[in-house]
Amino acid sequence: MWAYNSVFYQIYPIGFCGAPVHNDGECVPRIRKLLDWSDYLKDLGINSILLNPIFESDNHGYDTRDFRTIDVRLGTNEDFQEVCKDLHAHGIKVVLDGVFNHVGRGFWAFKDVQEKKWDSPYKDWFCIHFDGNSAYNDGFWYEGWEGHYELVKLNLQNPAVVDYLLDCVKFWVDTFDIDGLRLDVAYCLDRNFMRRLRSFTQELKPEFALIGEVLFGDYNQIVNDEMLHSCTNYECYKGLFSSFNSMNLFEIAHSLHRQFGSDQWCIYRGKHLMTFADNHDVTRLSSILTNKSHIPLAYGLLLGMPGIPCLYYGSEWGEPGEKAPDNDYALRPCFDEPKPNDLTEYIKKLIALRQNSKALCNGSYKNVVIQNHQLIFERASEQERVLVAVNASDAPYTAYHQDLNGAFIDLLSDKEVHMTGQLELPPYSIQYLQSR
Repeated sequence: MWAYNSVFYQIYPIGFCGAPVHNDGECVPRIRKLLDWSDYLKDLGINSILLNPIFESDNHGYDTRDFRTIDVRLGTNEDFQEVCKDLHAHGIKVVLDGVFNHVGRGFWAFKDVQEKKWDSPYKDWFCIHFDGNSAYNDGFWYEGWEGHYELVKLNLQNPAVVDYLLDCVKFWVDTFDIDGLRLDVAYCLDRNFMRRLRSFTQELKPEFALIGEVLFGDYNQIVNDEMLHSCTNYECYKGLFSSFNSMNLFEIAHSLHRQFGSDQWCIYRGKHLMTFADNHDVTRLSSILTNKSHIPLAYGLLLGMPGIPCLYYGSEWGEPGEKAPDNDYALRPCFDEPKPNDLTEYIKKLIALRQNSKALCNGSYKNVVIQNHQLIFERASEQERVLVAVNASDAPYTAYHQDLNGAFIDLLSDKEVHMTGQLELPPYSIQYLQSR
């Protein structure tokens, strides 16, 4: 699966393109802005772009009106066709946000139910009771997503709904040649639907990737040979920033071993979960870390640990952004152009090292040295062994361990390192040490 060896770049298009927060009905080809970023993304080393909702919606994209039409605030289907062709020409695959759990109140089938009530042929497309009323005084009650009644829950146990959604996926593949889907709130989706989606997309495009949004629980339940290829690794997302903020690298080390270690009880060995430092739903890394010197270290960990790394647009140059209690606008800004800096160049180097390393992309995981402020772990494949060494302290540290022996090359500095049971870690440093 191509995704297992990729580095993703996530964009929230409505914000990124500077579109109005509420759908004003005016067609403006803002999505073509991505044409101006494709050279930058290729130079950064990105293999795949993950686009949050792009289809016609009421407001933020997750309240879909029409699954077959690009949101007018972003342009037309023809505009997006050109964008996809350009990204593919740059060697960048395209993964879209598949919002299949719910739709907006402006969705065409729901509007038919509002008009015809019992007589609508689409009344069973939703979880509706006609013996109640909604907060919008529709004359019937319906289930919304987690109490948000602007998001109308689809009935995925209705074969007609499933057939419609799969037909839309085929339309996206045929029209835009997309390479995969991120399944919004995958933890809510009917599992039979996910099985059907997997088999359907594999026939359409054998390497079609399915990545689920999952916050908690046992990821094995939906990441398996019958359902999804991957899902978001929120456990390691939390450990990534809080380990630095609490100066307790035992936390991330514990999570990584629990998930990917060699012991029989380790739960996700051989799987590739999507790892990230931030995204469109959470405070950005540069705003959540209390010590800004830890920002490059966090990315060093992200690109060195197991999983499919995903960068959120703008964070590669340290853009701040704090989640507000009632909205996410600050997390989803518009940039006129990329603003690369030293952090960007550093991340670019990390990406290149990862993409040229079988051990970092697919190797095993083993903790070697764990201290509150320091962590050394090993990634190993049959052909390669790489030690990732982090010192989060403002003081140098000497690590001692029997595995710290032999000749290595520090891939970040291109310097040779000879170890005899110990390793010198400079302050605020990260090293990728490849065994010679």
